[in-house]
Amino acid sequence: MDAVQALVANIQGLSSAGDISHLHVVLKQAPDSLYAESTRLLPVLDQLDPSKHSLGYLYILEACSSGSISKEQGSALVLPIATFINSCDTEQIRLAPDKFLSVCKRFKDQVMVLEEPLRGVAPMLTAIRKIQTSSEHLTSLHPEFLLLCLLSKCYKAGLSILGDDIFEVDQPRDLFLYCYYGGMICIGQKRFQKALELLHNVVTAPMTVINAIAVEAYKKYILASLIHHGQFSTSLPKYTSSVAQRNLKNFCQPYIELANSYSAGKIEELETCVQKYKEKFENDNNLGLVKQVISSMYKRNIQRLTQTYLTLSLQDIANSVQLNSAKEAEMHVLQMIQDGEIFATINQKDGMVRFLEDPEQYKTCQMIEHIDSSIQRIMALSRKLTAMDENISSDALFLGKVGRERQRFDFDDFDTVPQKFNI
Repeated sequence: MDAVQALVANIQGLSSAGDISHLHVVLKQAPDSLYAESTRLLPVLDQLDPSKHSLGYLYILEACSSGSISKEQGSALVLPIATFINSCDTEQIRLAPDKFLSVCKRFKDQVMVLEEPLRGVAPMLTAIRKIQTSSEHLTSLHPEFLLLCLLSKCYKAGLSILGDDIFEVDQPRDLFLYCYYGGMICIGQKRFQKALELLHNVVTAPMTVINAIAVEAYKKYILASLIHHGQFSTSLPKYTSSVAQRNLKNFCQPYIELANSYSAGKIEELETCVQKYKEKFENDNNLGLVKQVISSMYKRNIQRLTQTYLTLSLQDIANSVQLNSAKEAEMHVLQMIQDGEIFATINQKDGMVRFLEDPEQYKTCQMIEHIDSSIQRIMALSRKLTAMDENISSDALFLGKVGRERQRFDFDDFDTVPQKFNI
């Protein structure tokens, strides 16, 4: 421990002197001695201030949490790591980003072992903001944070990072998991349009081999499409990788069959399909979503009635969409009115429903502000994409690759005078 105490003295002295670059050199030479004493390092942290000695604290904390540790040791580490994340100096920890990421991931692992994912949500969000170079940067902590939000059902915290436009990605796997977990969080919040956008990114992302994340995302993409749009198209966009085009449908056949049953608009056919593959849906943890698909069919059938009738009794609605009673029909209609899916009034005295036109005239101040903000966002995205395109077009590696792949022609291969003008 003498070497460790000497290192602690160096951390205290060099940090106080503001010579962080020299301290970083010293710390880079110390890992072997730190790992050798890893099981006895935790009390050493009491001698350091995580806000002033952040870099040294990080190196020792990383050594403490390395290797296999017991549940009791992990429990003892959770509080020091959370305290460190909240109070550490951003400039110092960015000198050793790999170690910071490692400590944060082990912190996530420990709160999951303790079955207390909620304890990790706030510190992990703080860690993301400290290690990010900008809000457009997707770090490897993003999917870890979203997983904790899912496990703790803290969906609103997860939404706080899903609104960022991502343009910089460290690892492809991070993007797959970020979009997949983000899609699940949006589904949990009934924000199906955003969920579809994120799941679509997973399904259509470049891939050389099919991966389990894309398969699971495709299953949820089918179900969310049926719930939100009332339909699903099996044809993927042209920019989807050929691997995904060929293989995704093979792994999701029960879901494709469910979508086909849904398109027929018959509730009995849909329920038969659900019963046929109930075990599969349950094993995939998608049975709850499948039940929402069934419920959405009732809504779609009610919406179709609004295109044909001006008034209709609740009993007639129940008979048309195959609900058990007029009371059930009333509950569905009320919920759809509340969600803005239809516009109608119910006369409870005589049990009649009157369907109305959409009252939105698109001329209120709030609507104009919404349209303006959407236009501004699209313009900003357009400028960003143009800049990215210019950077890629001038990249030496890209130009070299394009040059190698482009078919070469000799000057003699071209006839400078069209044949029909030859004399």
